[in-house]
Amino acid sequence: MAITAGGSLNSVPNPIQQALSTNYIDFTDGGTGWEQQYLPDLMEKEAEVFGNRTISGFLSQVGAEEAMSSDRVLWSEQGRLHLAYTGTLTIATSIVAVTAHAGSTGTYVAGSHGLRVGDTCLVAQAGVTYAGRVTAVSTDNVTILPYEGAHATNITGTSNGAACTVLKYGSEWQKGSDTPYTTANEPSFLSFQNKPVIIRDMYHVSGSDASAVGWVEVSGEDGASGYLWYLKAEGETRMRFADNCEMTCLEGVLGVAASTLDTQTLGGALMPGGTGSGNNDFGTEGLFAAIESRGNMSNGITPAAAAGVNLAEFDAILAEFDSQGAIEENMIFCDRNTSLAIDDMLAGMNSYGAGGTSYGVFNNSEDMALNLGFSGFRRGSYDFYKSDWNI
Repeated sequence: MAITAGGSLNSVPNPIQQALSTNYIDFTDGGTGWEQQYLPDLMEKEAEVFGNRTISGFLSQVGAEEAMSSDRVLWSEQGRLHLAYTGTLTIATSIVAVTAHAGSTGTYVAGSHGLRVGDTCLVAQAGVTYAGRVTAVSTDNVTILPYEGAHATNITGTSNGAACTVLKYGSEWQKGSDTPYTTANEPSFLSFQNKPVIIRDMYHVSGSDASAVGWVEVSGEDGASGYLWYLKAEGETRMRFADNCEMTCLEGVLGVAASTLDTQTLGGALMPGGTGSGNNDFGTEGLFAAIESRGNMSNGITPAAAAGVNLAEFDAILAEFDSQGAIEENMIFCDRNTSLAIDDMLAGMNSYGAGGTSYGVFNNSEDMALNLGFSGFRRGSYDFYKSDWNI
Protein backbone atom coordinates (compact mmCIF):
# COMPACT_ATOMS: atom_id res chain seq x y z
CA MET A 1 0.00 0.00 0.00
CA ALA A 2 1.06 3.61 -0.49
CA ILE A 3 2.62 5.64 2.33
CA THR A 4 2.24 9.42 2.38
CA ALA A 5 5.14 11.15 4.13
CA GLY A 6 4.32 13.87 6.64
CA GLY A 7 4.87 17.35 5.34
CA SER A 8 6.25 18.71 8.66
CA LEU A 9 8.93 16.08 9.18
CA ASN A 10 12.45 17.47 9.57
CA SER A 11 14.01 14.57 7.70
CA VAL A 12 16.33 16.38 5.29
CA PRO A 13 19.87 16.79 6.74
CA ASN A 14 22.25 19.48 5.66
CA PRO A 15 24.89 17.90 3.41
CA ILE A 16 27.56 20.45 4.35
CA GLN A 17 28.73 21.38 7.89
CA GLN A 18 28.28 25.12 7.77
CA ALA A 19 26.32 27.88 9.51
CA LEU A 20 23.03 28.48 7.70
CA SER A 21 19.93 30.44 8.61
CA THR A 22 18.00 27.20 8.77
CA ASN A 23 20.27 25.79 11.45
CA TYR A 24 19.37 28.32 14.14
CA ILE A 25 16.23 29.58 15.86
CA ASP A 26 15.51 33.19 14.92
CA PHE A 27 14.31 35.14 17.99
CA THR A 28 13.67 38.32 15.99
CA ASP A 29 11.27 37.26 13.27
CA GLY A 30 8.20 38.23 15.37
CA GLY A 31 6.70 34.78 15.38
CA THR A 32 4.49 33.36 18.11
CA GLY A 33 6.41 30.15 18.76
CA TRP A 34 9.73 29.62 20.53
CA GLU A 35 11.37 32.07 18.16
CA GLN A 36 9.31 35.12 19.24
CA GLN A 37 11.44 37.98 20.48
CA TYR A 38 9.43 38.97 23.58
CA LEU A 39 8.44 36.05 25.77
CA PRO A 40 5.32 36.52 27.96
CA ASP A 41 5.43 36.36 31.73
CA LEU A 42 2.27 35.15 33.46
CA MET A 43 1.19 37.33 36.39
CA GLU A 44 -0.86 35.14 38.69
CA LYS A 45 -2.22 37.90 40.92
CA GLU A 46 -5.15 39.97 39.72
CA ALA A 47 -4.35 43.70 39.78
CA GLU A 48 -6.56 45.89 41.96
CA VAL A 49 -6.61 49.26 40.17
CA PHE A 50 -9.92 50.78 41.26
CA GLY A 51 -9.69 50.56 45.06
CA ASN A 52 -12.85 50.16 47.12
CA ARG A 53 -15.77 50.36 44.70
CA THR A 54 -18.71 50.06 47.11
CA ILE A 55 -20.54 52.36 49.51
CA SER A 56 -22.00 49.48 51.52
CA GLY A 57 -22.68 50.39 55.13
CA PHE A 58 -23.04 54.15 54.68
CA LEU A 59 -26.73 54.32 55.58
CA SER A 60 -26.25 52.21 58.69
CA GLN A 61 -23.34 54.42 59.78
CA VAL A 62 -25.39 57.62 59.51
CA GLY A 63 -28.43 56.07 61.22
CA ALA A 64 -30.66 56.26 58.14
CA GLU A 65 -31.45 52.55 58.06
CA GLU A 66 -34.49 50.86 59.55
CA ALA A 67 -36.10 47.48 58.91
CA MET A 68 -39.63 47.17 57.53
CA SER A 69 -41.87 44.18 56.88
CA SER A 70 -44.68 45.69 54.78
CA ASP A 71 -45.15 46.99 51.27
CA ARG A 72 -45.54 50.57 52.49
CA VAL A 73 -44.28 52.61 55.42
CA LEU A 74 -46.15 55.56 56.96
CA TRP A 75 -44.74 58.03 59.45
CA SER A 76 -45.60 61.42 60.92
CA GLU A 77 -43.37 64.34 61.79
CA GLN A 78 -44.23 66.82 64.52
CA GLY A 79 -44.83 70.48 63.79
CA ARG A 80 -43.33 73.50 65.49
CA LEU A 81 -44.18 74.27 69.10
CA HIS A 82 -44.22 78.06 68.72
CA LEU A 83 -46.70 79.95 66.57
CA ALA A 84 -45.08 82.02 63.82
CA TYR A 85 -46.58 83.39 60.62
CA THR A 86 -45.71 85.63 57.71
CA GLY A 87 -47.88 88.24 56.04
CA THR A 88 -48.14 91.92 55.16
CA LEU A 89 -48.56 94.86 57.57
CA THR A 90 -50.88 97.86 57.16
CA ILE A 91 -49.25 100.37 59.51
CA ALA A 92 -52.19 102.79 59.74
CA THR A 93 -54.48 100.14 61.26
CA SER A 94 -51.85 97.74 62.69
CA ILE A 95 -53.55 94.89 60.76
CA VAL A 96 -51.40 91.95 59.70
CA ALA A 97 -52.80 89.93 56.80
CA VAL A 98 -51.50 86.41 57.48
CA THR A 99 -50.51 84.59 54.29
CA ALA A 100 -48.39 81.60 55.38
CA HIS A 101 -46.94 79.62 58.25
CA ALA A 102 -43.38 80.82 58.91
CA GLY A 103 -40.78 78.43 57.51
CA SER A 104 -43.34 76.42 55.52
CA THR A 105 -43.50 76.05 51.75
CA GLY A 106 -46.85 74.30 51.79
CA THR A 107 -50.15 75.78 50.71
CA TYR A 108 -51.68 78.00 53.39
CA VAL A 109 -55.32 77.33 54.30
CA ALA A 110 -57.33 80.45 55.09
CA GLY A 111 -58.00 80.86 58.81
CA SER A 112 -55.57 78.09 59.82
CA HIS A 113 -53.39 80.33 61.98
CA GLY A 114 -53.53 80.06 65.77
CA LEU A 115 -53.52 83.74 66.79
CA ARG A 116 -56.33 84.73 69.19
CA VAL A 117 -57.48 87.89 70.95
CA GLY A 118 -55.30 88.48 73.99
CA ASP A 119 -52.12 87.01 72.51
CA THR A 120 -48.95 89.06 72.75
CA CYS A 121 -46.76 88.96 69.66
CA LEU A 122 -43.57 90.25 68.11
CA VAL A 123 -44.03 91.84 64.70
CA ALA A 124 -40.82 92.03 62.68
CA GLN A 125 -39.98 93.80 59.45
CA ALA A 126 -36.60 94.47 57.88
CA GLY A 127 -34.64 96.45 60.47
CA VAL A 128 -37.42 96.85 63.06
CA THR A 129 -39.28 94.69 65.59
CA TYR A 130 -42.01 95.75 67.99
CA ALA A 131 -44.24 94.03 70.54
CA GLY A 132 -48.03 94.22 70.47
CA ARG A 133 -51.26 92.60 71.62
CA VAL A 134 -53.94 91.02 69.45
CA THR A 135 -57.21 92.94 69.81
CA ALA A 136 -59.23 91.59 66.89
CA VAL A 137 -59.15 88.59 64.56
CA SER A 138 -61.12 88.43 61.31
CA THR A 139 -60.16 85.25 59.46
CA ASP A 140 -56.61 86.09 58.30
CA ASN A 141 -56.68 89.81 59.23
CA VAL A 142 -55.20 90.10 62.72
CA THR A 143 -55.06 93.48 64.50
CA ILE A 144 -51.93 93.72 66.63
CA LEU A 145 -51.74 97.06 68.44
CA PRO A 146 -48.19 98.03 69.50
CA TYR A 147 -47.29 98.74 73.12
CA GLU A 148 -45.15 101.70 72.12
CA GLY A 149 -47.59 103.70 70.01
CA ALA A 150 -51.15 104.10 68.86
CA HIS A 151 -50.51 102.14 65.69
CA ALA A 152 -47.60 100.68 63.77
CA THR A 153 -47.32 104.09 62.06
CA ASN A 154 -45.76 105.38 65.26
CA ILE A 155 -43.05 102.71 65.25
CA THR A 156 -39.97 104.09 63.50
CA GLY A 157 -38.82 101.99 60.57
CA THR A 158 -42.07 100.19 59.70
CA SER A 159 -43.15 100.05 56.04
CA ASN A 160 -46.74 100.01 54.89
CA GLY A 161 -47.72 96.95 52.88
CA ALA A 162 -44.32 95.30 53.37
CA ALA A 163 -43.77 91.72 54.42
CA CYS A 164 -43.57 90.93 58.13
CA THR A 165 -43.22 88.00 60.50
CA VAL A 166 -45.43 87.52 63.55
CA LEU A 167 -44.33 85.40 66.53
CA LYS A 168 -46.60 84.76 69.48
CA TYR A 169 -44.66 84.88 72.76
CA GLY A 170 -47.44 84.97 75.37
CA SER A 171 -50.73 86.62 76.34
CA GLU A 172 -52.02 89.35 78.64
CA TRP A 173 -55.34 89.59 80.47
CA GLN A 174 -56.81 91.72 83.22
CA LYS A 175 -56.82 90.44 86.77
CA GLY A 176 -59.91 88.38 87.47
CA SER A 177 -60.83 88.27 83.78
CA ASP A 178 -63.03 85.35 82.81
CA THR A 179 -62.89 85.99 79.08
CA PRO A 180 -62.27 82.54 77.60
CA TYR A 181 -60.47 81.54 74.45
CA THR A 182 -62.99 80.46 71.84
CA THR A 183 -60.56 78.29 69.85
CA ALA A 184 -57.92 75.75 70.84
CA ASN A 185 -54.52 75.29 69.21
CA GLU A 186 -54.08 71.62 68.43
CA PRO A 187 -50.64 70.16 67.68
CA SER A 188 -49.97 69.79 63.98
CA PHE A 189 -48.05 67.09 62.16
CA LEU A 190 -47.19 66.08 58.64
CA SER A 191 -47.75 62.56 57.38
CA PHE A 192 -45.41 60.94 54.86
CA GLN A 193 -45.20 57.59 53.14
CA ASN A 194 -42.74 55.58 51.09
CA LYS A 195 -42.57 52.13 49.54
CA PRO A 196 -39.79 49.61 48.91
CA VAL A 197 -38.79 48.29 45.51
CA ILE A 198 -37.80 44.78 44.47
CA ILE A 199 -34.20 44.47 43.28
CA ARG A 200 -32.95 41.54 41.23
CA ASP A 201 -29.63 40.24 39.93
CA MET A 202 -28.26 36.85 38.98
CA TYR A 203 -25.04 34.83 38.72
CA HIS A 204 -24.79 32.21 36.02
CA VAL A 205 -22.29 29.33 36.09
CA SER A 206 -22.25 26.06 34.20
CA GLY A 207 -21.27 22.71 35.67
CA SER A 208 -17.94 22.60 33.89
CA ASP A 209 -17.09 26.13 35.07
CA ALA A 210 -17.91 25.26 38.66
CA SER A 211 -15.56 22.25 38.55
CA ALA A 212 -12.70 24.17 36.94
CA VAL A 213 -9.64 24.83 39.03
CA GLY A 214 -9.06 28.53 39.62
CA TRP A 215 -5.71 29.94 38.71
CA VAL A 216 -5.79 33.70 39.43
CA GLU A 217 -4.97 34.95 42.92
CA VAL A 218 -7.63 37.45 44.00
CA SER A 219 -8.59 39.45 47.06
CA GLY A 220 -12.23 40.41 46.68
CA GLU A 221 -13.95 43.25 48.54
CA ASP A 222 -16.25 40.73 50.23
CA GLY A 223 -13.28 39.12 51.99
CA ALA A 224 -12.72 36.29 49.50
CA SER A 225 -9.10 35.58 48.67
CA GLY A 226 -6.98 32.85 47.16
CA TYR A 227 -6.75 31.31 43.71
CA LEU A 228 -10.16 31.77 42.12
CA TRP A 229 -11.60 32.60 38.79
CA TYR A 230 -15.18 31.63 38.08
CA LEU A 231 -16.29 31.74 41.71
CA LYS A 232 -14.84 35.22 42.11
CA ALA A 233 -17.59 36.43 39.78
CA GLU A 234 -20.13 35.05 42.27
CA GLY A 235 -18.59 37.12 45.05
CA GLU A 236 -18.65 40.27 42.91
CA THR A 237 -22.27 39.64 41.94
CA ARG A 238 -23.18 39.44 45.61
CA MET A 239 -21.28 42.64 46.38
CA ARG A 240 -22.83 44.41 43.40
CA PHE A 241 -26.30 43.41 44.57
CA ALA A 242 -25.67 44.76 48.08
CA ASP A 243 -24.28 47.94 46.57
CA ASN A 244 -27.34 48.34 44.34
CA CYS A 245 -29.61 47.98 47.37
CA GLU A 246 -27.93 50.88 49.12
CA MET A 247 -27.64 53.00 45.98
CA THR A 248 -31.40 52.57 45.51
CA CYS A 249 -31.96 53.87 49.03
CA LEU A 250 -29.83 56.90 48.16
CA GLU A 251 -30.77 57.69 44.56
CA GLY A 252 -34.34 56.35 44.35
CA VAL A 253 -37.12 58.65 43.09
CA LEU A 254 -40.89 58.28 43.46
CA GLY A 255 -42.90 58.18 40.26
CA VAL A 256 -45.34 60.94 39.35
CA ALA A 257 -48.69 60.66 37.64
CA ALA A 258 -47.36 62.26 34.44
CA SER A 259 -44.59 59.68 34.04
CA THR A 260 -44.94 57.35 31.08
CA LEU A 261 -43.47 54.59 33.25
CA ASP A 262 -46.89 54.26 34.87
CA THR A 263 -48.25 52.63 31.72
CA GLN A 264 -45.12 50.75 30.65
CA THR A 265 -44.96 46.99 30.98
CA LEU A 266 -42.12 44.89 32.26
CA GLY A 267 -42.23 41.20 31.49
CA GLY A 268 -45.87 41.40 30.43
CA ALA A 269 -47.02 43.24 33.59
CA LEU A 270 -47.37 46.87 34.58
CA MET A 271 -44.71 48.69 36.53
CA PRO A 272 -44.70 47.77 40.27
CA GLY A 273 -47.61 49.73 41.73
CA GLY A 274 -48.65 51.06 38.33
CA THR A 275 -52.26 50.81 37.22
CA GLY A 276 -52.00 52.41 33.81
CA SER A 277 -54.44 55.09 34.93
CA GLY A 278 -51.96 57.85 35.74
CA ASN A 279 -51.18 57.26 39.41
CA ASN A 280 -47.79 57.70 41.07
CA ASP A 281 -47.62 54.51 43.10
CA PHE A 282 -44.25 53.31 41.80
CA GLY A 283 -40.62 54.02 42.44
CA THR A 284 -39.23 54.79 45.89
CA GLU A 285 -38.04 57.98 47.56
CA GLY A 286 -34.33 57.85 48.29
CA LEU A 287 -32.31 59.89 50.75
CA PHE A 288 -31.25 62.52 48.20
CA ALA A 289 -34.78 62.98 46.86
CA ALA A 290 -36.14 63.41 50.40
CA ILE A 291 -33.52 66.08 51.16
CA GLU A 292 -34.26 67.91 47.90
CA SER A 293 -38.02 67.91 48.52
CA ARG A 294 -38.10 69.00 52.17
CA GLY A 295 -34.58 69.38 53.48
CA ASN A 296 -32.00 72.16 53.81
CA MET A 297 -29.75 72.65 50.79
CA SER A 298 -26.79 74.94 50.12
CA ASN A 299 -24.71 75.37 46.98
CA GLY A 300 -22.55 78.29 48.10
CA ILE A 301 -19.40 76.39 49.14
CA THR A 302 -17.22 76.55 46.02
CA PRO A 303 -13.43 76.37 45.45
CA ALA A 304 -13.54 79.54 43.32
CA ALA A 305 -14.94 81.66 46.15
CA ALA A 306 -12.76 83.55 48.60
CA ALA A 307 -12.37 82.26 52.15
CA GLY A 308 -14.59 85.01 53.54
CA VAL A 309 -17.34 84.24 51.02
CA ASN A 310 -17.42 80.55 51.92
CA LEU A 311 -17.34 81.41 55.62
CA ALA A 312 -20.33 83.72 55.13
CA GLU A 313 -22.14 80.81 53.49
CA PHE A 314 -21.43 78.66 56.54
CA ASP A 315 -22.78 81.47 58.72
CA ALA A 316 -26.01 81.37 56.71
CA ILE A 317 -26.13 77.61 57.28
CA LEU A 318 -25.68 78.18 61.02
CA ALA A 319 -28.58 80.65 61.03
CA GLU A 320 -30.78 78.03 59.39
CA PHE A 321 -29.58 75.45 61.92
CA ASP A 322 -30.62 77.81 64.71
CA SER A 323 -34.12 78.18 63.27
CA GLN A 324 -34.45 74.41 62.83
CA GLY A 325 -33.07 73.45 66.24
CA ALA A 326 -30.24 71.39 64.75
CA ILE A 327 -27.81 69.38 66.84
CA GLU A 328 -24.38 70.82 67.63
CA GLU A 329 -22.23 68.09 66.04
CA ASN A 330 -22.56 67.54 62.30
CA MET A 331 -20.76 65.30 59.80
CA ILE A 332 -20.02 66.56 56.28
CA PHE A 333 -19.73 63.91 53.56
CA CYS A 334 -18.45 65.80 50.53
CA ASP A 335 -16.84 65.38 47.14
CA ARG A 336 -13.31 66.47 46.31
CA ASN A 337 -14.19 70.02 45.18
CA THR A 338 -16.19 70.81 48.31
CA SER A 339 -13.53 69.26 50.53
CA LEU A 340 -10.82 71.43 48.98
CA ALA A 341 -13.04 74.51 49.22
CA ILE A 342 -13.46 73.94 52.96
CA ASP A 343 -9.71 73.39 53.34
CA ASP A 344 -8.97 76.64 51.50
CA MET A 345 -11.53 78.49 53.60
CA LEU A 346 -10.00 77.32 56.87
CA ALA A 347 -6.46 77.98 55.61
CA GLY A 348 -7.49 81.50 54.61
CA MET A 349 -8.59 82.19 58.17
CA ASN A 350 -4.99 81.58 59.33
CA SER A 351 -2.94 84.76 59.69
CA TYR A 352 -0.03 82.97 58.00
CA GLY A 353 -2.15 81.95 55.04
CA ALA A 354 -2.11 85.31 53.26
CA GLY A 355 1.67 85.54 53.26
CA GLY A 356 2.32 81.93 52.27
CA THR A 357 2.60 78.66 54.13
CA SER A 358 4.78 78.50 57.21
CA TYR A 359 6.93 75.61 58.41
CA GLY A 360 8.82 74.81 61.53
CA VAL A 361 5.98 75.46 63.94
CA PHE A 362 7.14 72.48 65.97
CA ASN A 363 10.88 72.35 66.77
CA ASN A 364 11.47 74.81 63.92
CA SER A 365 12.03 71.94 61.49
CA GLU A 366 11.77 72.58 57.76
CA ASP A 367 11.54 68.81 57.21
CA MET A 368 8.14 68.62 58.91
CA ALA A 369 5.39 67.41 56.58
CA LEU A 370 3.03 70.27 55.80
CA ASN A 371 -0.62 69.38 56.41
CA LEU A 372 -2.84 71.30 53.97
CA GLY A 373 -6.04 69.52 54.92
CA PHE A 374 -8.52 69.80 57.78
CA SER A 375 -10.66 67.08 59.29
CA GLY A 376 -13.02 69.41 61.15
CA PHE A 377 -13.66 72.84 62.61
CA ARG A 378 -15.94 74.70 65.00
CA ARG A 379 -17.95 77.77 64.07
CA GLY A 380 -20.24 79.42 66.57
CA SER A 381 -21.67 76.65 68.71
CA TYR A 382 -21.54 74.00 65.97
CA ASP A 383 -18.88 71.37 65.31
CA PHE A 384 -18.32 70.13 61.76
CA TYR A 385 -16.39 66.97 60.90
CA LYS A 386 -15.40 66.43 57.26
CA SER A 387 -14.98 63.20 55.37
CA ASP A 388 -14.52 62.55 51.64
CA TRP A 389 -17.29 60.49 50.07
CA ASN A 390 -16.55 59.20 46.58
CA ILE A 391 -20.02 57.93 45.77
